[in-house]
Amino acid sequence: MTINNKKKPFDDVRVRRALMHAIDRKAFIDGVLEGLAKPIGSHFAPTDAGYVDLTGLYPFDPDKSKALLREAGVTTPLNVTLTLPPPQYARKGGEVAAAMLAKVGVVAKLENVEWAQWLSGPFKGNFDLTIINHVEPLDYMQYANPDYYWGYVNPAFNALAAQHAAATNPATRQKLFEQLQRKIAEDCVNAFIFNPAQVAVARRGLGGLWASSPIFANDMAAVRWS
Repeated sequence: MTINNKKKPFDDVRVRRALMHAIDRKAFIDGVLEGLAKPIGSHFAPTDAGYVDLTGLYPFDPDKSKALLREAGVTTPLNVTLTLPPPQYARKGGEVAAAMLAKVGVVAKLENVEWAQWLSGPFKGNFDLTIINHVEPLDYMQYANPDYYWGYVNPAFNALAAQHAAATNPATRQKLFEQLQRKIAEDCVNAFIFNPAQVAVARRGLGGLWASSPIFANDMAAVRWS
């Protein structure tokens, strides 16, 4: 769930952390994705080299969420807009997320939009919250882009990203990868919920069929019955 870091009260890390504590990732995955996803705690996939499991940093804890909102001086109910693009994980996920947020005093008005509206609205920085899959591989460098739509600016992260880009030693690069993940998570730039699964179903005996990534379409000339 992307958070607009430039808009009040989301410019306060305590508010962003409150949103994360309000979301039950397992219940979200079970209810929206039929259990076919893995919970995440940062902007990295479990299949990425150097992945660190940070899901324990912000466990589901509504009481903690409420306490953080009070600490940040947020008066509840806090009315926000949750903008949702067309995919089912976003539309259905928005309903589930909104129900969870409501329990801590964050009232999310659901706004369903088409892709063109999403690209001209949230993707240009005009939003409160939105739900979107980031499927581009290793796009963590967007956190070093101050003009990217979630509006995160942190010189410390930028310095780590520059070090990683310049490093050639594999061990050094992996260590920096871990630090990058932790920094994004500590700053709770977004509410990290799930890494989606790509599911393929085929009859037994069918060969040459990709069951998962790296491709999204199958060359049927290579598919055969054995």
